[in-house]
Amino acid sequence: MRMGRADIEKAYPGVNIPVKIDSSRPLTGESLRLEPLGDELFAYFAERMISKETLERNNVMQVAGDRKILAFPYRRNGLFVGCKYRTVEKKFWQEKNAEKILYGLDDITEADEIIIVEGEIDKLSVEEAGYYNCVSVPGGAPQTVSIKELPTPDKDTSFQYLWNCINYLDKASRIILATDGDIPGQALAEELARRLGKERCWLVHWPKKDDVSTCKDANEVLKNLGADALRNAIEKADAYQIPNSD
Repeated sequence: MRMGRADIEKAYPGVNIPVKIDSSRPLTGESLRLEPLGDELFAYFAERMISKETLERNNVMQVAGDRKILAFPYRRNGLFVGCKYRTVEKKFWQEKNAEKILYGLDDITEADEIIIVEGEIDKLSVEEAGYYNCVSVPGGAPQTVSIKELPTPDKDTSFQYLWNCINYLDKASRIILATDGDIPGQALAEELARRLGKERCWLVHWPKKDDVSTCKDANEVLKNLGADALRNAIEKADAYQIPNSD
């Protein structure tokens, strides 16, 4: 669930709410009032099989104060570009007017193979399975695939984060799309493949969680089936289907 400013102020009085960023002032953890994760949020991640080591390597933090609000810093070359916030109830918001980029961008600086997931916790989950060459989209998935022709990069507002990172993505010969298994996740995979080139894309299919249901995303696989199962799902990704032109 994504929250507007009024929603945040009502639900989390006194919290650090993103405001218009002064582009002359560099973003830092201090300027955003962030602090290291406390025991309660380390426990929250432990339930999802995310280790303290992985959290610290990715500089996952929390907003200072009594409220338990996660902060995922977005960095390029080690420097803050933006920040995304998440409550334990799965409500999200981001720094306003920050440049849109992929989460974990510094992990794919020279990668020939890249894994793209749909959320920050999924990126951390893939790392628990042994893959560091993974990034997450910053804003979730569309509800459906657009039937329109692709816009030019300067007008492709919803996917501007791709074009802002294109120099990184262009280096990859193989891109594994590990988006959520629901309909929006499938739509996201298609929209990414349309822009990145289907001929170099592979698609992950998530395994069964039990006799009646399938895992929705990377973290569900990690939490319910373990790191080996997540690694196996990624390794078995299928080449993306390219429609026959005949």
